[in-house]
Amino acid sequence: MSKSINYLLRRLGFYAIAAWAALTLNFFIPRMMPGDPAAIIFARFRGKLKPEAMNALRETFGLTDEPLLGQYFTYLKNLLTGNLGISIAYFPQPVTDIISTALLWTIFLAGISLIISFSIGTLLGTLAAWKRGSKLDSILPPALAFFGAFPYFWLAMVALFVFGFGLGWFPLRHAYGEHVTPGLNFPFIIDAIYHAILPASTMILVSLGGWMLSMRNTMITTLGADYITFAHAKGLPSRMIMLKFAARNAILPNFTGFGMAIGFVLSGALLTEIIFSYPGQGYLLLEAVRAQDFPLMQGLFMTITLAVLGANWLVDIAILFLDPRTRR
Repeated sequence: MSKSINYLLRRLGFYAIAAWAALTLNFFIPRMMPGDPAAIIFARFRGKLKPEAMNALRETFGLTDEPLLGQYFTYLKNLLTGNLGISIAYFPQPVTDIISTALLWTIFLAGISLIISFSIGTLLGTLAAWKRGSKLDSILPPALAFFGAFPYFWLAMVALFVFGFGLGWFPLRHAYGEHVTPGLNFPFIIDAIYHAILPASTMILVSLGGWMLSMRNTMITTLGADYITFAHAKGLPSRMIMLKFAARNAILPNFTGFGMAIGFVLSGALLTEIIFSYPGQGYLLLEAVRAQDFPLMQGLFMTITLAVLGANWLVDIAILFLDPRTRR
């Protein structure tokens, strides 16, 4: 038990150093760029603001005459208190409020799509390896690999044109219709699911082949191990051998990839969200870049970085229980 705790603490320390390095770069890179957020807002008002307002705007965005090191510690202090600053594109709305709204939509769309594609792909890969040479193993992997070779944004555009514009089966844009009231009510939930079906389907179709092929290849290697042969010799049920002995060990590489993918979910499916005008993190990041919204970009990069590191640490914890070898 002590070795396991030491292992987790070492990993946590590594991720903490990586998070500090990422947040430090997140502070210095925007300040190395020409201009500042206050000047951008001042230019947008085209003379409607007095020159004296520049100092107030610069203080609002944390760009004071204080030494850079002092600004850095103020930046870290604000992060610990959840203060990510004021957005330029959505001025004077706080960055935290904007990101929290987009984050929910991204988790709903990309998160559910990832879970579905991982679950179905892993199950199909297990069955294809177990029934190697069958019709399932001969037809499904090449077919899914074929669809996975297409760029997901291209499939999204084709799906939107055919099923949205042509047949009119699904809506063309946004996350919900204008006729529903956002909130925890049945009509809104049903409408949100209806709007998410088309973008989620394209993401699932593209990623399904990768999960299946990865699980199938690892499973085939695992089925050749001595302990699988011994389990067959003991006369254990085939389903128990497939799930408890073979699949449990073969899923470990896939599970690590799943943890990485969970972290990157928060970056949003950028091009898919743009095509469907879906109000997630990816679409918000594009808007922030267009508007040169440095505080919002900083907040988004920080969210994505911490999500990736946090997901990897959770995967380390899960693998510690799934794979007894890591405890030694």
